[in-house]
Amino acid sequence: MSLALMVTVAAQKEPHVVHATGSFDIKMTPNEPTDFEKANDIARLTSDKTWHGDFEGVSHGEMITGSTASTGSMAYVAIERMTGRLNGRQGSFTFSHRATMMKGDAPSAGELSVMVVPNSGTGELTGLTGSLMIHIDAQGKHTWTFDYSLP
Repeated sequence: MSLALMVTVAAQKEPHVVHATGSFDIKMTPNEPTDFEKANDIARLTSDKTWHGDFEGVSHGEMITGSTASTGSMAYVAIERMTGRLNGRQGSFTFSHRATMMKGDAPSAGELSVMVVPNSGTGELTGLTGSLMIHIDAQGKHTWTFDYSLP
């Protein structure tokens, strides 16, 4: 195989990454805590979001948070099902969230990982991969950037 052909084949295997942006409105609803959750500073919440920008649609999720009263540290994990249109392509997919932060951190500080669950895409979003960053300004407005690839 010639070097030019090997470079062409390698280049074809690299996914094309698209950078999408927008904002979302969110409604968080606390769920009734269990005795275990009450005793251990754990909370469960349901999220309902309306997404605007390069992704237009809605999402519904379940979040579990844990905090440490003595230090103010907290963490959350969540699963969120997205349904809508991403840059003109209709379908649904699932995000997996994981985050930690310290008391006094800015709203967008801490560690955050929001990834597309592999093989969760449907419709025109089948094969979607990517990661999302959430940004929260001083007034509480949520914006996002999503770097993704589609086959």
